[in-house]
Amino acid sequence: MSFLHEIRFYLLIAMVALLSWWLAQTNQARQEAVKLAENSPDLFSTGYYKLRMDVDGLPKSELVADNMQHYSKDGSSHLQKPVMSLYKPNQAPWVIKSETGIMAGDGDNVQLNGKAFISRDAYGKNSALSIDTADLRVKLSTHFAETQASTEIISPPNKTSGMGMEVTFDSPIHLKLLSTVKGRYELNK
Repeated sequence: MSFLHEIRFYLLIAMVALLSWWLAQTNQARQEAVKLAENSPDLFSTGYYKLRMDVDGLPKSELVADNMQHYSKDGSSHLQKPVMSLYKPNQAPWVIKSETGIMAGDGDNVQLNGKAFISRDAYGKNSALSIDTADLRVKLSTHFAETQASTEIISPPNKTSGMGMEVTFDSPIHLKLLSTVKGRYELNK
């Protein structure tokens, strides 16, 4: 092999190596773009509203959010400032607010992130009730919520606090603090 043939051979090898490197980089960039597209929202809404009704056509639950982004990969919907209302006939609705939330693809399970506030206006013989907590998981179909975070229950003039909570909003209402429970109660004479 002459010197000129050797140079051509090595140049050809170098060109094949550069072409292979360029193709690998291009393919990697395409794969990253596909991954980014898969994790991107497929639809969004400003002023999101969802109403779930019972078999009689009466409202069962309502979900409102400032913004919603839906992700097709897992079916989840990411919510900004969600407000949920849980309804029962002849009762004041329970209203649950949070900073952000993620509704699972099943449309039934909602994880509320950050501070969460639950309230119910007074009705009949029941006084008003409010609950301050955080990181609340809500199951809309059964009107159930739970958290491991610090919780304060206020039903003026009474206050109860503890760590962790489970609550069923259906009648009979069941509210359970899980640990470190403290309370201040005022008796009416």
